[in-house]
Amino acid sequence: MSDPDWIILRLEAPLLAFGGVTIDHVGVTRDFPAQSMLAGLLANALGYERTDWENIQHLQDRLVFAARRDRDDETALLTDVQNAWLEKSSGWTTRGPLEARAEAHFPHRRRRDFHMDARVMVALRLEPAGRQPDLDALAVALEKPARPLFIGRKPCLPSAPILLPGRVHAPNAHAALLAIGGKPDAPRRNMRALWPHGEGPESGADVWRVTDLPDLRNWRTGLHGGTRRIVEGTVFSSELAT
Repeated sequence: MSDPDWIILRLEAPLLAFGGVTIDHVGVTRDFPAQSMLAGLLANALGYERTDWENIQHLQDRLVFAARRDRDDETALLTDVQNAWLEKSSGWTTRGPLEARAEAHFPHRRRRDFHMDARVMVALRLEPAGRQPDLDALAVALEKPARPLFIGRKPCLPSAPILLPGRVHAPNAHAALLAIGGKPDAPRRNMRALWPHGEGPESGADVWRVTDLPDLRNWRTGLHGGTRRIVEGTVFSSELAT
């Protein structure tokens, strides 16, 4: 049996946000994209609406991905503290129609963390592969998305095309990360990475920890939908050419 196909996503922007579990008004960002975030990104490209929760749920359930940080400065976080007094008024949306607020005259305060000038590479496949949408449909949607795409939060507009040309053939997610091409003759180095349990090594010098990650969403209710087993560690690779 031949190795499965993987598409490669480049998540790169002046500001990136990989939201974790939000408590109160504080919106943290994780170091790697959540499975629910990638499902939302792809659903947006495909033109799904929020009411299409069954399609988005099935898409999330089929995602198998690994991610690596090409630029890894853990201190490069921007914290945006937002204070606003909201009136009962209407505002334009990216979809075109006006959206009205039901409540009026109240303060709105929140804090949001962002990664600055980051680049995270993602190797992604769908399991099972034969259902729709397939990788071809995702590739078409990412090249010509139904709506503007953002990476985590609406201010996080990509600074480069998200989909890289071509496919990677690899037996598992960890191997797919290693197969991503880097700069010609660039020095190879250890990069922080994340891959699903069962999709690469689970012990050894390059494995930091194996843990349950709460990054799933119940798309019918909009609430957290559980955890999945992941491995965090490093991969020995070279940064993608600019």
